[in-house]
Amino acid sequence: MSYAEINAPEVFEEVQEVFLRYEKALVENDVAVLDELFWNSEHTLRYGVAENLYGYAAIADFRASRPTPALNRELVNTTITTYGKDFATANTEFRRDQVHGRQSQTWLRTPEGWRVVAAHVSLMPKKG
Repeated sequence: MSYAEINAPEVFEEVQEVFLRYEKALVENDVAVLDELFWNSEHTLRYGVAENLYGYAAIADFRASRPTPALNRELVNTTITTYGKDFATANTEFRRDQVHGRQSQTWLRTPEGWRVVAAHVSLMPKKG
């Protein structure tokens, strides 16, 4: 891969679109779309605020049992970077109520489309 393949416009647009689709599903607690957008593999992982989930089944079980709080939030400092045609990262900070957090996703193009293969969510310490 050459540096010219980083953030190729057509690939960047694809990842940005799926990232925004994921965000919409998260805010609306659309579990079917959230499940669809994670890679259905034992290799998929998600580190959450209070849980470490290994494998697609564990992630899907977590989502199915999670309460449905209002997840409206503001995204700030979102950075999407694509590497070649099949790999990307999406990192963002989020704010809601008095919470400031961060989210990282690693995306892989699969035969089914772009899927999250690794994710991390954490909260930032409160300032002041």
